[in-house]
Amino acid sequence: MNYLNLSSVFFLVLMAASMASHAVDAPQPPQPATHGAGMTDEQREQHFRAKQEQDLIMHDLSNQILAEKDPAKKEQLKNQQLDLMKTHHAQMMEHHQGKMKSHP
Repeated sequence: MNYLNLSSVFFLVLMAASMASHAVDAPQPPQPATHGAGMTDEQREQHFRAKQEQDLIMHDLSNQILAEKDPAKKEQLKNQQLDLMKTHHAQMMEHHQGKMKSHP
């Protein structure tokens, strides 16, 4: 009879430990992305205004390219837009690489 009680206690302790370890190892739900984390409201506003300015310039160049009849002028506008795209891409890659270096 003593053996049965000892086995029951051991089994209950083992079950409790198993449930506790399962609760600790349970997968965590994914955390939402925190883009702009650590930015002040003023910095975020400045970032959005710069992005807006970039978008407006790109759209303006697109409209000019579509409206232009002179092939040479059209090509010049396309090159100007391409240079702007390359500059923007380089800035984004620099920003991304900076984040990756600071990420553990």
